[in-house]
Amino acid sequence: MEKNRFTICANNYINCLRQEGRYSTAHVYKHAIRSFSRFCGTQSITFSKINRETLKRYSNYLLASRLKPNTISTYMRMLRSIYNRGVDTHQAPYVHGLFREVFTGVDTRQKKAIPIGELHMLLNKDPQSEKLRRTQAIANLLFQFCGMPFSDLAHLEKSNLKQGLLKYNRLKTGTPMSIEVLESAHNAIGGLYNKNDARSPDYPDYLFRILSGAYKRDEEEAYREYQSALRRFNNDLKSLSKKLRISSSVTSYTLRHSWATTAKYRGVSIEMISESLGHKSIKTTQIYLKGFELEERTKVNKLNYSYVCSFKMF
Repeated sequence: MEKNRFTICANNYINCLRQEGRYSTAHVYKHAIRSFSRFCGTQSITFSKINRETLKRYSNYLLASRLKPNTISTYMRMLRSIYNRGVDTHQAPYVHGLFREVFTGVDTRQKKAIPIGELHMLLNKDPQSEKLRRTQAIANLLFQFCGMPFSDLAHLEKSNLKQGLLKYNRLKTGTPMSIEVLESAHNAIGGLYNKNDARSPDYPDYLFRILSGAYKRDEEEAYREYQSALRRFNNDLKSLSKKLRISSSVTSYTLRHSWATTAKYRGVSIEMISESLGHKSIKTTQIYLKGFELEERTKVNKLNYSYVCSFKMF
């Protein structure tokens, strides 16, 4: 029992997360523990293995594996969370500042936005392929919906769209969002619209043909289907970028960062950008600033998209 207490504690917590329906968090913990087990060379890990020397070597191992700083930070925070649980249950001794010498913060230098010229090509240049045109249509909606995350777009239901207005809650934060659909988005919406009806009120009636709606919202199979759709979209984005000869790395989150960067470049206030993205991270601005009117946000969104579409290549 002493030889694998850390492993048992980690697996118990992952199971608790799954029982609570927090499949995404459980998925990240599973990958972090699997990575640490691979580094240790065993799946039976004791809490004594969580020490400064091992953590430093593990951090160097992750760096040598070319993982990004924020991924390394995530893995370290997962280990720290399990360690703290062990301390709370008296399975591990408390060591002050144990994780002090490894990176557990956020690397803000990792920029995911792409140059305006490449963004213009990504959203407008014909890839000469029906499959890639569908990928391009999704990319256009992500941008035209104020940098909406792919997870929110994929889980939109028909009830979220009424009279040209999208009203939904962000999956990640629960933040209520309202977006007026631009005229330029109508073709993309029509091409991706899900014409099938939901099986019953217990099953989601998705707006777009990205997820099948074959699983109930809280089922683990629904999460797995989403993960599969996300991987497929990111792979298709790579193919689209290659076809259009875009040199920058493009992922589903590129459109979100690019929307924010384009807005900032055009002089849009950070408060407006933060609210349009549905962020809660800029706490000070979101606490004391008033909400912007929908009409003003629609104007910013429309100008943002027009700016990209009208960009002249030289």
